[in-house]
Amino acid sequence: MNRLRPYRRRYSSFLIRLFIVIGLAASSLPAKTVVDFNPKLDFSKYKTFAFVGGVENLLMFPVNPDLISERVHRAVTRELTGKGLREVQPSQNPDLVVRYWAIPSSQVNVITMGAWGAYRPFIGSYWERLYNEVSASSAKEGCLIIDLLDPRSRDLAWRLYLIHKITLPDKEWKKAGDELTKGFESYPPSDKEREEKKKERAAHPGESE
Repeated sequence: MNRLRPYRRRYSSFLIRLFIVIGLAASSLPAKTVVDFNPKLDFSKYKTFAFVGGVENLLMFPVNPDLISERVHRAVTRELTGKGLREVQPSQNPDLVVRYWAIPSSQVNVITMGAWGAYRPFIGSYWERLYNEVSASSAKEGCLIIDLLDPRSRDLAWRLYLIHKITLPDKEWKKAGDELTKGFESYPPSDKEREEKKKERAAHPGESE
C-alpha cells in the first residue's frame, strides 16, 4: 500500500485543483449530467475496475490534496460496486480503468495538455458531438469528466460529464454527489439506451481521431 501513496497524493491533488477550477468558474446555471458510451460493447464482461488518476496540468494551486479525492473515489467506487464490479489495483489487470479530467470555464486545448498515458482524450470521432455540446454548456461553470476505459482495447467505454457549480466543496459536495449518482444510473446502458445510441451515432458518423 505504501507504494500507492505517491500516486494517490498526486491524483487527489489533481481532483482538488479540478474542483477549484469548477468553483472559480461557477455561475447560476443548474447542475447537469450527460452520459456517452460505446453501444457496441458488452458491458456485462466488465467485472473489475481500477483508478488511474487524471490530467494534472489544468491549474496549479497550493492546496491540501485529500478531501475531494477521497469523496470522488468513494462515490465512484460506491456506484460501480453497487453495479456488481470490484475495485482492484492497476497492476491486477482490471477490466476497466477510471480516469478523471475537466473542462474548465476557459476551454483548454487538450492536445497541448501533456501526456495522457496509454489513453487518448477521446474528443473526436463519435465522441466529438457530446464533448463539444458539454464544452459549450459548461463554459460558465466547468465540468468534471469521469471516463471508464477498456485497458485491453485502449478505447473509451463509458463517459460521465458532470456540469456543476461548486464554490465550497464541503457544502456543495452533496449536490455534486447526487448528480454523480444520477449519472451512474445509466451504467450499464439498457438495451433501449444502446439502440438509441446506435441510431445517434449512425446519424452523426464520426471521423478518425
